[in-house]
Amino acid sequence: MKLTPPTFGVWLIALLLGAGGIAARLGYVPVLAPHAFWLVVAGFGLLVLSTLFARL
Repeated sequence: MKLTPPTFGVWLIALLLGAGGIAARLGYVPVLAPHAFWLVVAGFGLLVLSTLFARL
């Protein structure tokens, strides 16, 4: 299995999702607090998918 690095756009979206989840969990974005865990999971999942599949 050949792994490929994610594109900058996908990496940036994953970073924003993860940072948004962490900020929500810490109370900086209270409106996202109920979804903080799933934001972080979505960010990591997007990074994994973009590493496994080329051109994602």
